[in-house]
Parts: sequence; C-alpha cells; structure tokens
Amino acid sequence: MATKVLPQPERDEIRVEAVLQALGEPVRLTIVRALADNPAGVCCGEIELPVTASTRAHHLKILREAGILSTHTDGTRRISVLRREDLEALYPGLLTGILSAKQ
Repeated sequence: MATKVLPQPERDEIRVEAVLQALGEPVRLTIVRALADNPAGVCCGEIELPVTASTRAHHLKILREAGILSTHTDGTRRISVLRREDLEALYPGLLTGILSAKQ
C-alpha cells in the first residue's frame, strides 16, 4: 500500500494563533509531548489518552491543521510526527518552552 500524507499547511502557512490555540488544550498537549519523545512518529492509537477514538481523531486533526504535526498513512495505520523543524524555524524556542513547562 502506498503512503499518503494527510492535508496540512505548508510551513509558510502555519500561523502562531492556530498553533497556540491548538496547544492550549491538555489532551493535545499530551499528544505533542508524546510525539516529542518519539521523533520517528507514533501511530495515533498508541498514545494513551482519556478520550474516545473519535475525540482522539478530532484532536489529531486540529494539531495537523494548525501545522504542529504531520500525519501519513502506512497501510491501515496513521502515523503522526511532530513538525519540530518547521515550528522552530517559524517560532524559535516556542516548542521547547512549551515542552519544558510543568505539567
């Protein structure tokens, strides 16, 4: 099966307002922290979250549409990867600060 990248903004289309709004939700912050610990990416179902599968998918979509993560299919699995390089280029130190903040 071919790999397919789900729709996401190009680097120059990522807006700080969307990034901050997406990161302002605790479940999405948990997802970002899990992705930060796994640079190769994580299958969306492997991150333990206190939400249903449909709510998890919704949170991942918001993060992807904000430009925080990239998601591609691998067979029937969806693998998400943190767009650390893009975020660091656009907003230096933002992601590092958020990831180092107390939980």
